[in-house]
Amino acid sequence: METSTPAGRVRSERHGRILKIVIDNAAKKNAFVPAMMAQLAAAMTELDRDPELWVGVLCAAGDDFTSGLDMPKFFGPGATPTPIPDDHIDPFGMRNHCRKPVVTAVQGICFTVGIEIALAGDIVVAAEGTRFCQMEAKRGIAPLGGAHFRFITRAGWGNAMYHLMLCDEFGADEAWRIGLVQEVTPAGRQIERAMEIAGLIAANAPLGIQVTKEAGRKFIEAGERAAIDAVPAIRGRVMGTEDAAEGIRSFVERRAAVFQGR
Repeated sequence: METSTPAGRVRSERHGRILKIVIDNAAKKNAFVPAMMAQLAAAMTELDRDPELWVGVLCAAGDDFTSGLDMPKFFGPGATPTPIPDDHIDPFGMRNHCRKPVVTAVQGICFTVGIEIALAGDIVVAAEGTRFCQMEAKRGIAPLGGAHFRFITRAGWGNAMYHLMLCDEFGADEAWRIGLVQEVTPAGRQIERAMEIAGLIAANAPLGIQVTKEAGRKFIEAGERAAIDAVPAIRGRVMGTEDAAEGIRSFVERRAAVFQGR
């Protein structure tokens, strides 16, 4: 098993034309702290800009892909966000997208922003036993990183609303059935398989692959733009509410939240 620094980090490795990007905070189930999100953006920007890199693989050290955000470090008292430069690739693909193909390998816990980051890429490989959950509404807030529209794009309205509204946990087979995941592998083989897929992509003409992605994105761009533009209003409606404060308190205190609808 790969080791992690105590503070957590996102690191990258070059494998020929492939940039392997590794979420590395395994001791805390790969929960993101603000600096890690900025590091992920920097790695995605390197992939996007370096002409020697043709494909990215996003994966995680340890047993889990990510449990999501370390919420107190993003939203708690004294939280200190790490700014992401405006010209860097947004890991959620809300402000700008990586032009190169990205294959994501997930395992263990893949909650909230883990799903959203995976869906900002192109192809997802999941290990058997992977656990998915888009639970923001259970914490008094709402998905703000793209799940509110990409879940629908990939899975269809009914499947998306089922999981977004229930805030339930579901497995790799269900994720594959509804289209969130393209392949399910034996546990422990997901990164190897993602690298294999990346190698197959890298064997093709890079500009042909990039314009294929660009053309595909043009098809859905107008709808995504409207959904992205709605995020500030959605954030404004939920983040300052009593329910949001209660959701974060309940998470920190490890208890069920009691919501009031205000």
